[in-house]
Amino acid sequence: MQVQPYLTFGGRCEEAMTFYGAVLGASVTFMMRQKEAPAGGPPVPPGWEEKIMHANLQVGSSQIMASDGMPGQPVSFAGFSLSLDPASVEEAQRLCAALADGGTVLMPVQKTFWAEGFGMVRDRFGVSWMLNVVP
Repeated sequence: MQVQPYLTFGGRCEEAMTFYGAVLGASVTFMMRQKEAPAGGPPVPPGWEEKIMHANLQVGSSQIMASDGMPGQPVSFAGFSLSLDPASVEEAQRLCAALADGGTVLMPVQKTFWAEGFGMVRDRFGVSWMLNVVP
């Protein structure tokens, strides 16, 4: 069994997938727009035909699932972080800076008692990330 996060981006899913592709080297392995859904599904709200109904994003050996959600659906990424395990402190610093573009560094990458480097960042979409470089 695996736990795979499912993130809802309130109309910004395609932008997020592009951003994570560039920053994390992630690849979209599946993407379906609202207009591509089989007949008989839920009605597509006007103006949302091009929005993402479902996407799979491969990040290393992990998968993140995502969608745009529905109009008016609140977007809140509170109470959790996605954790990355970069191979080096330098890679953690690069990822922290890239994820913080349009977002906020919550804790710069630094040595801790448990890690060679640890940092936290909230990206432009409101998703919190932890970067943890362990020996």
